[in-house]
Amino acid sequence: MAKVTMPQMGFDMQEGTLVRWLKAPGDPVQRGEPIAEVETDKAVVEIESFHSGVVKELLIGEGQTVPVGTPIAIIDTGEADADVGEPQTEAPAGAAAPAAPAAAPATTAAAPAAAVAPAPAAAPAAPPAAPAAPAPAAEGAPPAGQNGAQRIKASPLARRLAAEHGISLQGLTGSGPGGRIVKQDVLAAVAQAAAAPAPAAAPAAAPVRPDEVVPLSRMRQTIARRMSESKQQAPHFYVTMAIDMDRAMALREEIKALGDEVPPVSVNDLVLKATALALVRHPSLNASLEGDAIRYHGAVHLAMAVALEDGLITPVIRDAHAKSLVEIAREARELAEAARAGRLKPEQYQGGTFTVSNLGMFGVEDFVAIINPPQGAILAVGGVLEQPVVRNGQLTVGRVMRVTVSADHRVTDGAQVAQFLQDLKAILENPLRLLL
Repeated sequence: MAKVTMPQMGFDMQEGTLVRWLKAPGDPVQRGEPIAEVETDKAVVEIESFHSGVVKELLIGEGQTVPVGTPIAIIDTGEADADVGEPQTEAPAGAAAPAAPAAAPATTAAAPAAAVAPAPAAAPAAPPAAPAAPAPAAEGAPPAGQNGAQRIKASPLARRLAAEHGISLQGLTGSGPGGRIVKQDVLAAVAQAAAAPAPAAAPAAAPVRPDEVVPLSRMRQTIARRMSESKQQAPHFYVTMAIDMDRAMALREEIKALGDEVPPVSVNDLVLKATALALVRHPSLNASLEGDAIRYHGAVHLAMAVALEDGLITPVIRDAHAKSLVEIAREARELAEAARAGRLKPEQYQGGTFTVSNLGMFGVEDFVAIINPPQGAILAVGGVLEQPVVRNGQLTVGRVMRVTVSADHRVTDGAQVAQFLQDLKAILENPLRLLL
């Protein structure tokens, strides 16, 4: 027998929520095959089996939150007892007993009320136990153990909202990546259901849809805690600079004209590459505070903010200072796609030394960002906008981008930030340096 335990996916992870079982009692499982989806503070990730065998028992239900190291399933390997993974904490006493959703700890208050109860273990002399009963229609979760093509693709938040409002996910069309059902799809169904029985003489001032109270997701809770700590503890200051992007945009068009020979390069890719180059010359911004000391990082591990349905995550391009523009463009696109699909691994979003947050694609002119601790600074990037500029004493139309550095005054000072921005501006205004 082998125990599957709640893994520790990140040094600060204390507990995880079992979002969905991908296997049921009696199902065969191979080493490396996903058996469940787990929601951490950062993302929903699949956990894999470290053993081959047959699933004997599921110890917790979908939606239940348990500490790291808690046994969550048993696999019959035909060998002596073993644990899956290397849990960092001891399993609580009695954790091996099947736990019904009704006995879930207080931390599961935000989980769907219709969580599936785990199936009991099969008797030793009996045939393999029948699969657990499928989740109710309001939950929208497919029966555990079915093929991925048969499962309904929906985000955890969408599943919670569907369960709370009695909406079946079966008939919904997802607008997320790969047809994934997201929050907006469920809310639209809720609004449609609320409007259907409304009398013809309903008051004109009636709301479009009813109020809703949605508990904070684990990701939202983490964002709230970390950003509050950052603003309270780090003395932020801000420095803004305007950058002439005409030549950078022309370079981007030239790269685009090469067709399939190179991957597409976005404005954000140009900024990421330029930032990595500038940080090499200004280590005071590629730094973090450690107690009474400052760590100046030797490598530039560049984090980029990616907006998700339920919050924000910052996947990391490691050793960005040593990568070409094309390599950065390719890796940035792959990381963003993995983040939106919930497939990021912990090592892909931890260890960043500096963050770039870009809202330019939304038409934002400029903004300031909150530092992502323990980093010492973050770059906020606005859109490339056409506006009047003066060149050689003549008024003309140029394309200008405004960027703002938010910096921790305990780590760096205004003059150092200004010099960093001067170099960033020089690189983007002479973009051939991005290709060297």
